[in-house]
Amino acid sequence: CVKLEKVTFNNNEKDYIVLEFFGGDTLFLPSEKADLITKYIGDNENPKLNRLGTTEFLKEKIKVKNKVKELAFDLLTLYAKREKTKGFKFNEDDEVQKEFESAFPYSLTGDQQKAVDDIKKDMESEKTMDRLVCGDVGYGKTEVAMRAIFKAILSGKQVAFLCPTTILSEQHYKTCMARMSSFMVNIKCLNRFKSTKETKEILKDLEEGKVELICGT
Repeated sequence: CVKLEKVTFNNNEKDYIVLEFFGGDTLFLPSEKADLITKYIGDNENPKLNRLGTTEFLKEKIKVKNKVKELAFDLLTLYAKREKTKGFKFNEDDEVQKEFESAFPYSLTGDQQKAVDDIKKDMESEKTMDRLVCGDVGYGKTEVAMRAIFKAILSGKQVAFLCPTTILSEQHYKTCMARMSSFMVNIKCLNRFKSTKETKEILKDLEEGKVELICGT
């Protein structure tokens, strides 16, 4: 149970978030520390509750702390290995890349251009790239991806454009065709709308290197 309550302490009135634990135990949390509260996410819809200050509660806290430390250590180990691993060094921009980018009918915003520049910088180095581009709908994430995709293709690589839904894969396929077909890029779409025969043909062409960009789920 969570509610907001005004509490006076040392002649100072302040808002506190009242947290109720098992057995009627309550904890008053200053409202400015609301970020410490997160929604429960787990497989069990009815998680077991503990009383504050009990041995069982302390054991659970220790268990959670150990799990967090283990996760942090695993992440540090993973990133340390990634730093030592050499990635593929993509070609620097050539005239074809510049022509492709110039064909985009709009000017990039400062943030979009920075995202493109940062991605290209990683691609042109031997660093293993690990980037997440965030932005609201309609803010140009697809065009940022397009420029990285085209750069990879110009360096002789095949690219997979993964989408969370079938409809979105069709939409991105059409966008890729509109942007790249005039540059002779062989693009295919692979999703559940394709027949068994079409799927086999696409996979065969993909394996033989005939498909340079594939959009799918």
